[in-house]
Amino acid sequence: MSSYEKPDSWSLRARGEGYPARSVYKLKEMDEKFRLFRPGQNYRVLDLGASPGSWSLYVLRRYGNLKLLAAADMLPLSRRFDRGLFDRDNFFFIRGDFSSAPVKEELARRGPYGTIISDAAPDTSGTRSVDALRSLALAEEALAYAGAYLAPGGNLALKVFQGGDTAKLFKRLKEGFLGARAFKPAACRRGSFEIYYIGLGKKDLRETGGQGGRPA
Repeated sequence: MSSYEKPDSWSLRARGEGYPARSVYKLKEMDEKFRLFRPGQNYRVLDLGASPGSWSLYVLRRYGNLKLLAAADMLPLSRRFDRGLFDRDNFFFIRGDFSSAPVKEELARRGPYGTIISDAAPDTSGTRSVDALRSLALAEEALAYAGAYLAPGGNLALKVFQGGDTAKLFKRLKEGFLGARAFKPAACRRGSFEIYYIGLGKKDLRETGGQGGRPA
């Protein structure tokens, strides 16, 4: 059993509190620090790379009166802890590759979104340079979603593995948002090279004429 398969204190805490994975505490810390979610009338959230479902569960439990939470992943969501939350009318899940046209169409017609979150990660090869490139591709796709489907003033949080050309990705984030942060939550595993890029307040392109992310 690898160290990533062994449950640690974060994983055990997550299960005890009704979440399938430790990642919930990463989102919780980022939300508390940066106020990622600001629910109001017609507020919608998009969760990319949602499986096994901890981030979606956090949003539904913390902001249950939101208009819609849409989520996508190639893997199914765990139903162990949701207690019917994933059956509610304000939750939509599509199983598939969120970079594919059919999935994009389904998610696009349910937007625009006030917040987009992405904890998407590639299948790892064990070679850091390869894994970093694969992660970068997913992060770029998440930023493209923000450019196309995130409402002006909205927030974005995405995961990326450090390495590769992440500096260019962060530069584009700064160009598209009023504020940009790089942040590593306490619940990240020791030795992990993942980091989260956070965009706060998407710029209104109608006013700035800028390029707030690469449209899909």
